[in-house]
Amino acid sequence: MREPVGEPLRRTVRLPLPVDLGLTLGILAYGRANPCVRREPDGSWWRATRTPLGPATARFEAAEDGIRAEGWGPGAEWVLDAAPDLLGARDSLDGFDPAPGIVRDLHRRMPGLRIPRSRAVLETLVPTILEQKVPGPEAFAAYRNLVSAFGEMAPGPGRLRLPPTPDVLARTPYPAFHPLGIERRRADTLRAAASRAVRLEETGEMSLPDAYRRIQAFPGVGPWSAARVGMVALGDPDAVPPGDYHLPHMVSWAFTGRPRGTDEQMLELLEPFAGHRGRVLRLLLAGGVGAPRYGPRMSLRSIARI
Repeated sequence: MREPVGEPLRRTVRLPLPVDLGLTLGILAYGRANPCVRREPDGSWWRATRTPLGPATARFEAAEDGIRAEGWGPGAEWVLDAAPDLLGARDSLDGFDPAPGIVRDLHRRMPGLRIPRSRAVLETLVPTILEQKVPGPEAFAAYRNLVSAFGEMAPGPGRLRLPPTPDVLARTPYPAFHPLGIERRRADTLRAAASRAVRLEETGEMSLPDAYRRIQAFPGVGPWSAARVGMVALGDPDAVPPGDYHLPHMVSWAFTGRPRGTDEQMLELLEPFAGHRGRVLRLLLAGGVGAPRYGPRMSLRSIARI
């Protein structure tokens, strides 16, 4: 039976593997000031999203008997039904038995890191597109601006904003994106993806090879972006984004002590973890593994001033 209007729907999610909310849901954050996601000091997490039943806000809190989930809005029931997938219910450690070394140590330190499956493909692809070939802080600011400009307030008491609807993104002309810090190339990629959002969302129920083929068929969306979507929306524990600026260096440093690496070297070093290479990347990132930096960082731009 539904709760009265204005009250949340509630559910306790019990999962086969331990779940650390921060380690599992942190990948949804896209920076510390994402208007759609928030971590509270008590360790609970809020998320505003769009569902097939309408907008929704969800709150997750760890408890002794599982994860307490609450949902508000027309899509509340949908987000609660989808909560097990989001929290890693389909994640399996079968075949993951790392030899003694850094991966085993990190896995033992962080046994609650799960691979989420949000099933929100376009919602994941939008900030991923904004991260293409720009520094992280610039991409995070652009996404925050985009949500603030085109996403309405989310239901419930979380004070979050909803991601923009596909229709809004598809019909918005390029000049409206420019003041948000988004140049024409990324804006056109966003609009093209949003204009065929239904085709994108279908990939959430497809086999991973078929899903990746369809996602990469969209203009401006290559293997790097598809793998980033796979890590969040599709629940792929083996996703490796090729062409990333930082990941090859991180992997090289973690396994060889060399501060610089290539995609080819990264794939060779990750080969023993086939089937779980994305999990290894998540563990290294969560463990704070990072190669030494040489030279100046990529400078931040102000697209709006160009």
